[in-house]
Amino acid sequence: MAKKRTIRTIPQARTPMRELEPRARAQSFDEVACGYSLEEAQREAERCLLCPDQPCVAGCPVGIDIPGFIQRIGEKDLRGAYDTIAATNLLAAVCGRVCPQETQCEEVCTVGESLEPVAIGRLERFVGDTAIREKWGKVPEVEPSGFRVGIVGSGPAGMACAADLAKAGCEVTVFEAFHEPGGVLKYGIPDFRLPNPIVDAELENLKKLGVAFECNTLVGRLFTIEQMVDEMGFHAVFIGTGAGYPSMLGIPGDTLNGVLSANELLTRCNLMRARDFPAYDTPIPLGRKVAVIGAGNTAMDAMRVSLRLGADKVYCVYRRSRTECPARAEEVHHAEQEGIEFHWLTAPLEVLNDGKGGVRGMRCIRMQLGEPDASGRRRPVPVEGSEFVFDCDQVVYAIGTNANPIIGQTSRLKLDKRGYLATDSELATSIPGVYAGGDIVTGAATVIEAMGAGRKAARSIKAWLGLRDPARTESTGTLFGIDLREHNYARLRAA
Repeated sequence: MAKKRTIRTIPQARTPMRELEPRARAQSFDEVACGYSLEEAQREAERCLLCPDQPCVAGCPVGIDIPGFIQRIGEKDLRGAYDTIAATNLLAAVCGRVCPQETQCEEVCTVGESLEPVAIGRLERFVGDTAIREKWGKVPEVEPSGFRVGIVGSGPAGMACAADLAKAGCEVTVFEAFHEPGGVLKYGIPDFRLPNPIVDAELENLKKLGVAFECNTLVGRLFTIEQMVDEMGFHAVFIGTGAGYPSMLGIPGDTLNGVLSANELLTRCNLMRARDFPAYDTPIPLGRKVAVIGAGNTAMDAMRVSLRLGADKVYCVYRRSRTECPARAEEVHHAEQEGIEFHWLTAPLEVLNDGKGGVRGMRCIRMQLGEPDASGRRRPVPVEGSEFVFDCDQVVYAIGTNANPIIGQTSRLKLDKRGYLATDSELATSIPGVYAGGDIVTGAATVIEAMGAGRKAARSIKAWLGLRDPARTESTGTLFGIDLREHNYARLRAA
């Protein structure tokens, strides 16, 4: 008698995540999204079809076994779910919060073809939070390799690279310019999106692997990349400094008091705790009517921080329409809920002086959308005769970032035409044994993409040092015209 086939009923509605009430949360830095309970996580896990072709895995920049960890959630094997994620992603609790899953794994989810996609990010966060609460970070037994690796920058790229190299037996030292490690995860993302204790817990797991952090160390000023290799005893170096140099519009009034970059605002508030002034000795200039130029995730953070710091009115000023807005839909939704006013198709022409060196407003112009530009978005075109004065007393630029020029100006590293570090396909730079990845190579990208670059660089460094890697057992080829095998052997002999 044939065995009766069991047909599984898939819940159609996506499991909502509880959030703090908008008016209350706009007055505090408490995390907005409350996370799933076990019951909610299991209910959402039931929606996964466990597709054999796994399109979500291909959509993940680091290739997490997404069906595998979701299946284990359904089986209540949360430790197994964590181990599945941790095999490729060190920062589950972080990525579950801040990665744009809607344009990566969830975008290609099969369920999403007819219903809302499985909430992969929320499930990843649930597992990551559980791991932190249960202290599941494990320290593998590693035989020391005798190699020392220096990592410049303690953001997601540096953290991922450090973890893989430490597990390979390398002695890893991470140099951080700020007084606390974490990079953009600490200085760039507010607590209401990514609480500092979550980042600290992930950093603690790195320390358990033997990774050392040296803060208040600005590479390029205290010493150069060449000195790290030639004088300080590092057999390889990874540069993951990100792209934190702010862009300004270059319009009249840019230098007035009351004009600052979103990077400065967020760094002062998040890392230097200006929000707790005077308990922390970090003042922050704050207007009553704050205009933030731009509509990316950083702009959303800057606006919502300004609101929590006490601004009466906060405005988003963006030259395109909502359709072209590059921020995550969830972040725009949260900003609207909290009372941010959006002024689409509006471009600043001048920041106006109040006569005392401060801001009294902006001269702006209305825009309309023309043909698509190189980014694929419709190009904003000024509407003739539509100039007007926008009332504000503080202007915050959130229009993108560039590579910090310090390292490039103090070393022989080759740069590309944009000023970012030039690398080959294996992330090797023009200096043998020096690798780079993340935003300092690609320009601004996502946390998970930076982590993927850090892990790829770690594989290249292991090959350079002659360490066995399951994905690559032989180090051959050339980088920037240099024979890799010859330099590899020389590096091994020097060790």
